[in-house]
Amino acid sequence: MTTGRYSDFAAALGQDLHDRVKTARVLMVGAGGIGCELLKNLVLAGFGNIEVVDLDTIDLSNLNRQFLFRNQHIKKSKANVARETALQFNPSANIKAYHASIYESHFDMAWFKSFDLVMNALDNIAARRHVNLMCMAANVPLIESGTAGYHGQVSLHKYLISSCYDCSPKPTERKVYPVCTIRSTPSEPIHCIVWAKNFLYNILFSSTLEEDNEIDNSESSENAKNIKELKVEANALHTLRETMGHADYGRNVFEKIFQMDIQRLLDMEDLWKTHKKPTILDFNSLLASSDSLFIADPNSLVFDQTAWDLTQNFQIFLSSLDLLSKRLLNSLSSDPSASLRFDKDDELSLNFVTSAANLRAICFHIATKSRFDVKQMAGNIIPAIATTNAIVAGMIVMLAFKILSGQLKTCKNTFVQYGGERSHLLANEPTVSPNPECAVCTVGYFTLRINTHTTSLKDVIDKVVVSGEFGEGSIRDGLGLAGEITIQNDIGLLYDVEFDDNIDTTLEALGVTAQTKLCITNDDDDDLKNVAVTLFIEQWDDAIAGSFELHGNRNIKPRPKSKPAVESVLGSKRPMDDTIDESSSTHKRVKESHDIVLLSDTIEIA
Repeated sequence: MTTGRYSDFAAALGQDLHDRVKTARVLMVGAGGIGCELLKNLVLAGFGNIEVVDLDTIDLSNLNRQFLFRNQHIKKSKANVARETALQFNPSANIKAYHASIYESHFDMAWFKSFDLVMNALDNIAARRHVNLMCMAANVPLIESGTAGYHGQVSLHKYLISSCYDCSPKPTERKVYPVCTIRSTPSEPIHCIVWAKNFLYNILFSSTLEEDNEIDNSESSENAKNIKELKVEANALHTLRETMGHADYGRNVFEKIFQMDIQRLLDMEDLWKTHKKPTILDFNSLLASSDSLFIADPNSLVFDQTAWDLTQNFQIFLSSLDLLSKRLLNSLSSDPSASLRFDKDDELSLNFVTSAANLRAICFHIATKSRFDVKQMAGNIIPAIATTNAIVAGMIVMLAFKILSGQLKTCKNTFVQYGGERSHLLANEPTVSPNPECAVCTVGYFTLRINTHTTSLKDVIDKVVVSGEFGEGSIRDGLGLAGEITIQNDIGLLYDVEFDDNIDTTLEALGVTAQTKLCITNDDDDDLKNVAVTLFIEQWDDAIAGSFELHGNRNIKPRPKSKPAVESVLGSKRPMDDTIDESSSTHKRVKESHDIVLLSDTIEIA
């Protein structure tokens, strides 16, 4: 019988469920807007074993809605501070915090399997997909959540029971804009902001356009022409950058982008038959009018939330250009490859982008924006509302109670919508069945315990993959896959019918060691037995030669007929700039895949 602070919870939930809540191991990924509310709810509801992962640090802009943090916590780890503050609500809770990325290798399959429930409180699709894949593979229930202004959702994802996060297509996280619009015919404030942030800032303070670019680089005939011309402009600015630090640098940059480039556009007479002609900005005239200019306190609301006039934008553009140039030159003195990257929370960078975007907007007769507005638009920010976060965090805990009570099949997804199509603030919908075409939850996931030091790839094929009866067997029986077998790891192809160079090589020599995985597909005459399997490797040093253990659900669904991309099959979510240093690689004869080519969206400077 529970007494004390949790007696009411025990009475409401029932003693058995309350005891389950106290002992359940819960993972919370993300300690931001939803995460702060959720961690507070968890400790107050009696959850006794919680682990929190977040790589981020606390910023001033977080304090208006992430109430576990205070001014003195700025620049500190979100996960660590959230833990310290939450323990003040319930000192007896066992909370473990990791200031780390959820992609790190020690957050492996065994670690995910140790939890009874995983809760996502993330703000990006890539990390959500990674956690989703690991939860599907570990067969652990995942509660996914998110908010956007007055909208929010809480959903359950469980392997073979309900859809996973990847069962339905997701919208791209960024809208992209045609190069011709950004370069030649902007018509909205966002076009000028994208130009200032993704083109001008990166050309002046880096060497390429950023990889997560919002400028469409697809090579249609018209776009290809504009990309070529954009590269010419970029090269001219890059040449001009060599004079950075000189007295006339600010004037030269201003005249290049607001006089010479505008004049070049004006010379394209056909362009202005359907568009209003832009206006050239005169440096000398603006310089004369800015002599007596009074700039408000940069920390005041007036400075931040009121659109600056032409002369204010002019002066702030020159001053921020000068200060950013000095910052870059100082970095280059110790690191020749140094560059600056736009950060919406960096005052100087934000001043530069705001003033440059507004000056371009004035040229093209477009309304200017305040620094506050530019920060939201340049940072792709949908304003976060603390009340929505609180509602969603509460719904997560309610769903967690139902999951821990064993009522998985009767759980529902919850949507928060203020206004719009739904008539109520909260709406419930039944969970959706798994999508048979999903390249994540149709995969068969297994943990393979094996001695990678002594086991060859041929041993794996013969004993683990091919032997046994399909869909049946104990942990010591193989999968019974027939037909043409293909095996890959995170690096590339290890084996198929036309590539058997690695057949006698040990797994260890191929880089297949603990905390890595093998991805296997087969091409059988029976479509129902064409499957995709992922084997998560666990080192078994004491294994007798030829022994292995294969743990997992042998009820493997047929893989989608449209063959999933390698990334989907492997579940690999490394950052795009991950590379393999072949000079130091221990992998042997891993065949590169030439079917998939990743193209960078950068514009390189000659």
